[in-house]
Amino acid sequence: MTPSGVYVYAIIPAKAALPPGAAGVGGPPAPLRLVGEGKVRAVVSDAPPQLRARRRDLMAHQELLLRLSDDGPVLPMRFGVIAPDEDSLRNSLGGSQAEHLATLAHLAGGVEFNLKALPAQDALAAVVAEERTVRRLREEVRRRPGYEASVRLGEAVATALSRRASEAGTKLVRELTPMARAVAPAPEVHGCVLNVSFLVDRSYSDTFGATVRRFADAHRERVDLRVAGPLPCYSFVPSRASRSSAGV
Repeated sequence: MTPSGVYVYAIIPAKAALPPGAAGVGGPPAPLRLVGEGKVRAVVSDAPPQLRARRRDLMAHQELLLRLSDDGPVLPMRFGVIAPDEDSLRNSLGGSQAEHLATLAHLAGGVEFNLKALPAQDALAAVVAEERTVRRLREEVRRRPGYEASVRLGEAVATALSRRASEAGTKLVRELTPMARAVAPAPEVHGCVLNVSFLVDRSYSDTFGATVRRFADAHRERVDLRVAGPLPCYSFVPSRASRSSAGV
């Protein structure tokens, strides 16, 4: 263990094992080990000094979580969670064991998909054809060109693009929700009209992805959809559970 502390990747059931050949963050990658007692274990390594969110380490963190989830439920930690030492981590795990077991049971067999919806690109023709206000303002600009008229037209186009994307995204969420165990709003992202995560049974992953692709093809003049997954189930872990797991 280093003076930098213990880097915590995840909480797993005590009966689970580390994936063969898996490694942690750092350069060179830090060896992994299990810490805990009772019915849960933390997957940890020595924390590298001056840890930064380098792409190499971000990818190593996520790849390990995905490999762990192939073998059973995982309570994932966000990148950069560090416990002071093994003793404090072990004590924290023992005090929160029941909560961790309940979360692991909820996540068993599940993966996360994140869906972002943005206004469609190159959709001006569709907006002009379908939006009466935009057509009227466009005609005004043609008849009486000027700065203020152009600004009003630009604002109307932007509003229509966002509204159309939001309506389509909301429709897709309604279609996807019956396929998910749980749905969680994600933080606002600049440029997105919708950002939401789904907890989906691993066996439904292909069907879920295919549904999004079909919807995207059918609504390409309204919304640009970006789906990421399968992912570790970050959005469905209580924040208090992740903080207490690391003794912070």
